Amino acid sequence: MTVTDPGASALHADAVRTLTRWRPADQAQKQLRQDYLDHLAEQPEGLFRSCLPAHITASAAVVDPAAGRVLLTLHPKVGRWLQMGGHCEPGDRDLASAALREAVEESGIPDLTLLSADGLPAPAKLDRHQVRCTGKDRPENTHLDVQYIALAPAGAQELISEESLDLRWFDYDRLPELTDHSVRDLVARARQLTS
Repeated sequence: MTVTDPGASALHADAVRTLTRWRPADQAQKQLRQDYLDHLAEQPEGLFRSCLPAHITASAAVVDPAAGRVLLTLHPKVGRWLQMGGHCEPGDRDLASAALREAVEESGIPDLTLLSADGLPAPAKLDRHQVRCTGKDRPENTHLDVQYIALAPAGAQELISEESLDLRWFDYDRLPELTDHSVRDLVARARQLTS
């Protein structure tokens, strides 16, 4: 993917637009947004895994608000329960569609919708974390994750993909031990925004 690719340029422009119009919940999120915008200003290909040592990723917490539950995947590389998500791909038209694509692929639930603000899908929060997303012999790099909330229809049934070791619904108040603070914060934010 090169910067001369119209799809890459459109995705880059969307990421800048999305982050610029997004309203962070606190000062820490505001600073992360600025860091992401600085990254995009310096890196025309900053949304793709080829951009090292950091790149933008998109994810979504799949929630069933009626049942007060969240669907998490046991990630094979990380060994923790996480929200659905991953790398932006050349066919993604915007960050929201990248997050939704990942959520549908990893959850097996085709009729998810992203939570919106002012009529547009809006991020719930941002999270920066270190991960090794290439081979074991490669150094870790930084994911600048843009996190959304994906709404599942009441009673939705998941279907595990080859990208997961396990896939399960958890009550908001009973998240598994192998979740980190980022996932717990995202679930808390989802609960707040959907109640």
